[in-house]
Amino acid sequence: MAMPLGFGWELRRLRGEAGFTLGDLAQEVNYSRSHLSRIERGEKRPSMDLARRCDTLFGAGGRLQRLVGRYPSKRVERMRRAGKSMARRSTLTVGAASLIGFGSVDGERVDRPEGVSLTGPFLAQLDQMRQLGQVTEPTALLDLLEAQTRTVTKLAVTSGSRDGARLFVLAAHFADFTGWMAQEAGDNESALGWTASAVELAQAGGDRDLAFYALVRRALVTFYDADAEQTIALASRAQESRLPFRIRGLAAQREAQGHALIGDEHSCMRSLDRARHLLDSASGRTGTGPVIGTSHLTDPAAMVTGWCLFDLGRPREAAEVFDRECLGIAPQALRTRARYGLRRALAHAAAGEIEHSCEIAGELLDMVIAVRSATVTADLRRLARELARFRTNRSVRDLQPALARALHTIQA
Repeated sequence: MAMPLGFGWELRRLRGEAGFTLGDLAQEVNYSRSHLSRIERGEKRPSMDLARRCDTLFGAGGRLQRLVGRYPSKRVERMRRAGKSMARRSTLTVGAASLIGFGSVDGERVDRPEGVSLTGPFLAQLDQMRQLGQVTEPTALLDLLEAQTRTVTKLAVTSGSRDGARLFVLAAHFADFTGWMAQEAGDNESALGWTASAVELAQAGGDRDLAFYALVRRALVTFYDADAEQTIALASRAQESRLPFRIRGLAAQREAQGHALIGDEHSCMRSLDRARHLLDSASGRTGTGPVIGTSHLTDPAAMVTGWCLFDLGRPREAAEVFDRECLGIAPQALRTRARYGLRRALAHAAAGEIEHSCEIAGELLDMVIAVRSATVTADLRRLARELARFRTNRSVRDLQPALARALHTIQA
């Protein structure tokens, strides 16, 4: 693979201006002197993690990251291949529109007696699906979620106006969660299809706010695809002043993550400040409907701050945030614990705290296997690569068999 043009030269120039020797740089960014020397000579391809750390160290404003970013990362290519190779799942992109167009499925529309509604039982089922999504692999839920979404949609079509609108909105929440599970299964194409269905269903139920939240969900897909510009653009569109505080706050968080990907620390921190203010102003729930966004983090803005600090090349500060915030994740939220726990382990490894990183990772491997998340697995591979640079470390050697077994099990 071709080397990013000019990266080594630019790194050497920045290092010289700062008065750093290769040994000084190696100590600061936690890479070996020989590794950095080969990168400066153009003999070895730099990682985006290294570029971020050097950008932060030299105040380069993302210049080194942009040099690496001219070439697609192995992670992005792997996710693209995964999306193409997985079996295509049927989504509601066409089905929802046709059902709505029918106006009826099994007969005339029915107004139920006063006080009788189907939304309560289905809302309870959605909560149960979300709980199951925390403790099991996403592929085990996709067929059930698809069936539930179709069922609620059909009932919305045949219900009278009083209950029908609420059922359409609830079907939109089912479709949105199905999209998240599809993304967790590694199928981004289906994830976007389900998100489009959620927009369609929300609009049928008269909920334009939920349709805007779908932009935040789409931004999550582009974020994991390392497409910072699209992430920022989508998240910005979901911050209209008339939208609920929570949706705008979640969108501001996603925008901050997009800015962090390109090393724009000023814009990132400004978006995080806005997110904190908006989420503090929100009640946490929109009416009596399902929670929008994660319900497993006590302080989402703080956790995303840790994520952004890591992507900005400030792993030590990120580790401090993750250490604090991971304590507040509920024990039964395995998917959330695995996701942020691995980021915590990555931050400690990047900060040179290899033994502590291995200790954290060792406690997470069973969770990672249980949830089989494509996004979490990507971070596990990333951690494996980071630790491989310290293969002579005793803690790394002790962890390696279990780490390799976990990766093999997930990929099998």
